[in-house]
Amino acid sequence: MSMTVKYLDLPRQFQDEELFRLIRSQFERCQFVMGPEVEEFEARFAVLCGVPHALGLNSGTDAIFLALKALGIGQGDEVITVPNSFVATAGAIVAAGAKPVFVDVAADYNMDVTLIEGAITPQTKVLLPVHLTGNPADMTVIMEIAREHKLFVIEDAAQAVTAAIDGKRVGSFGDAGAFSLHPLKNLNVSGDGGALTTGSADLCEKVRMLRNHGLKNRDEIGFFGYNSRLDTIQAIVANHVMKNVDAVTKTRQKNAAIYDEEFAGMEDHVVLPPRRADVKQVFHTYIIRAKNRPALIEHLAARGIETKVHYPMPIHLQRPCLQLGYKPGDFPECERQSAEILSLPVHQHLEEKQIHYVAKEVKGFYNG
Repeated sequence: MSMTVKYLDLPRQFQDEELFRLIRSQFERCQFVMGPEVEEFEARFAVLCGVPHALGLNSGTDAIFLALKALGIGQGDEVITVPNSFVATAGAIVAAGAKPVFVDVAADYNMDVTLIEGAITPQTKVLLPVHLTGNPADMTVIMEIAREHKLFVIEDAAQAVTAAIDGKRVGSFGDAGAFSLHPLKNLNVSGDGGALTTGSADLCEKVRMLRNHGLKNRDEIGFFGYNSRLDTIQAIVANHVMKNVDAVTKTRQKNAAIYDEEFAGMEDHVVLPPRRADVKQVFHTYIIRAKNRPALIEHLAARGIETKVHYPMPIHLQRPCLQLGYKPGDFPECERQSAEILSLPVHQHLEEKQIHYVAKEVKGFYNG
């Protein structure tokens, strides 16, 4: 029996009359910029991430960018990160005036911590790990290296809200954490949105001013800044969605566990990343490494199953990075993964029978 399995179901995600009521009430008040709901979001998000401070911003990209600017990172500085993230990770580094320096990734798609020290130079100022797929990078080792070499750490936690290591949530390890509230995320708004977390009151205040033109008050600036405020309407959406973020995450974890069980013993065809017992993974995406990926995608699509690839071209092979001196073969593990990775539907609106159907069709492709 065939069925349709969407990779996402955004219309269903936003079918919420209570949310519509809250948004309509904002159009009566018309406090669209820096309304009280933004402060409410920031207080609740700080608690959610286990940090003293959080700020609402207009994107996860700006959260990285403003963290870099607040830390004084700019021309001549180097930031170590990974080449298998969304391009925004490196783009924010370049926008800040610094140079992205890549290290290869490990089997879990995260930064290979054994390669970090070999990439450190006198110009290195920041380590910027990415918690890809909602799976935390090895922050224990990363923080040890950062302390030894006196480096800042900014966590790209865009895909990883509420992910944790031994109960400590991402965004609370480094000097700052950068989160996306894009509609596809576990905690989402209805457009662009982001958040920055930090344990530093000074860094928080610097970013607070940077996001709002550098204003000290309505008429006076302390320095020139940017316009990166979280809209009040998006804060309303985030506050409403935050009530259910734990349920959303648990559903995604349950869906992922079904896939894991279904694909056990298929290592010749379907490779799963290692699952660490001390880690809470939140499965923004569920990624497998699949042999003969193009044919598998076609096979699944013919049977009503929508899939994605995150991401088919590593950042270091994008044209701007070639100008930085990178070339094919520089990061072999990342490049091998990019040729095989496939994201399967894992969202919270799936029915269990749909997950079993996807797994059955994947296995059917390889078993003939």
